[in-house]
Amino acid sequence: MTNDQSWRGKIGKLDDADLDDLFSGGIVARIATLDADGWPYVVPAWFEWDVNERAFWFIARERSVWARHMVADSRVALSIDDEAAPYRKVQVQGTAEIVEEPNVGGAWVPIANRMATRYLGEHGPDYLEPTLDKPRWLIRVRPVKMQTWQGVEWAKKYK
Repeated sequence: MTNDQSWRGKIGKLDDADLDDLFSGGIVARIATLDADGWPYVVPAWFEWDVNERAFWFIARERSVWARHMVADSRVALSIDDEAAPYRKVQVQGTAEIVEEPNVGGAWVPIANRMATRYLGEHGPDYLEPTLDKPRWLIRVRPVKMQTWQGVEWAKKYK
C-alpha cells in the first residue's frame, strides 16, 4: 500500500473559488419542490450560477410543473454533485423567486444561450434557436443554507 493519498483530492468544504469552478461546467442540478399535497417533486435541470449574487438561475418551459410549484411555495432544495472522483457535492435549501412568468424574448434568452453553450458546446445555440418562440419562466434561487463537501474522506461528524 502506498502512502500517496493524492487520489483523495482536496478534503473538506468547498470555498467560493471551488464552487465557482464546479458550477462553471455542464453539471446538472436536481431541484426539489413541494407539490400541492406537500410531496417532494424532484427534477434535473440546467442552471447558471451567478458569481456576483451567489444565486442560481433556472429557466423552465411554460408547462413545467416544478415552476408552478415554486409559485405556490418558494421553498426549494438543490442537489448538485460531480460524478468524477475526487467528488464534489453541494446541497442547498433556498428560496425561489419568479423573475419572469412565461414569455418570449425576455431576460431569460441570454441566460439560456449561455446555458446551451455550456451544456452542449458550440452547437448549444443550434439546439436553442428553433425554440426561442416557446414561452419560458426565469427563476432565481437564493441559497438560505448551503452544505458542501469534496474529496474522498468521511466527514468528522461521521467518524
